[in-house]
Amino acid sequence: MPQVTPMLSVPARYSLSQNGDRLLVVAEGRWTVETASSVNDALAADFQKSTYVTVDYDLSAVEELDTAGAYILTRALRMEIMCDMRDWQLHGATPGQTVLMKVAADSQPCTPPPQTRQFRDTLIRVGQATSCFWDELYATISFLGEFFAVFARVLMQPRRLRIKSTVALMEEVGLDAAPIVAVLSFAIGAVIAYMGANLLGALGFSVFMVDLVGFAMLRELAVVITAILIAGRSASAFTAQIGAMKMRQEIDAMTVMGLDTLETLVVPRAIACLLTIPILTFLAMMSGILGGLVVAWVTPTQISPLLFLSRLQEMVGLQHFWVGMVKAPFFAIVIAIIGCRQGLAVKGSVESLGSRVTTSVVQAIFAVILIDALFAILFFQIGV
Repeated sequence: MPQVTPMLSVPARYSLSQNGDRLLVVAEGRWTVETASSVNDALAADFQKSTYVTVDYDLSAVEELDTAGAYILTRALRMEIMCDMRDWQLHGATPGQTVLMKVAADSQPCTPPPQTRQFRDTLIRVGQATSCFWDELYATISFLGEFFAVFARVLMQPRRLRIKSTVALMEEVGLDAAPIVAVLSFAIGAVIAYMGANLLGALGFSVFMVDLVGFAMLRELAVVITAILIAGRSASAFTAQIGAMKMRQEIDAMTVMGLDTLETLVVPRAIACLLTIPILTFLAMMSGILGGLVVAWVTPTQISPLLFLSRLQEMVGLQHFWVGMVKAPFFAIVIAIIGCRQGLAVKGSVESLGSRVTTSVVQAIFAVILIDALFAILFFQIGV
């Protein structure tokens, strides 16, 4: 019985020759993703060195060809050949190889990549961002003016206020957020007291941690933490609710029915924030002080609750409480206005809704921090 000698596969090999402006590429062996990479760099360098106008491929000795091999071979088709639809031919290719080579040729870039002009592009992006910032600021101030006009009309005609909607929103904004505000403020007060016990205790002034907790929670942290939590929670909810209504064309229907959008949707949300955020701020103050009291009592400083409260009443004046509380209504109006305005600016797509929700949260938090800084400067100037 005659013995059959198995045929050994030949790895990817090639040879290039040139006849005038015509380049002949002769490929042999297996041109697959496993084998073609070994000749990739050398073939690309040879293509780069050669000067030609058209290309002929001889694939009669190719044993196997896949997409990777076809892509490497068709890189001989330079941009001029592809864009000018110049001639390139295949010889000895099977129907499957012909399809692969044409698909790989179509994937070669026909247009030059755009030139990167980093400095100019950076200036353009800065200009666009600046223009967008002023547009948003102008739109927000305009919306604020419209809101106060409608709000004043509702105050003069209280029967126009939607009581049920306002109460439901107060539950959503205030009651549902109370646990997280209390827990977070308690933790922050405890952390401040713990830091004060460590830093001031080393100097023998542990009792001053009471002053630190009182000043921090009453003047700044309670109201700012509450406002940031409501900005992340309720401003995004306002935008999502109103944006969804706009996508379902419910707001257009309300306009056709003669209902004022600001009076129906914005004023109840603003009043809900105005009434609940000061209450949440007070809750945050008490929770933060309680956190500091517990840490002062259980840590080695051993400051009793009675001594803590006595020191707090003696050293932290009532004006610091009002400094914190007076900011709350401003934060409430800003959060409600930004959330509602972004909701009314939603277009008809889900992408627009997601983008406006993100913008709402970012703008609300930015506005809270900016207003808090302005209040700090104001209180410093008037000596409070």
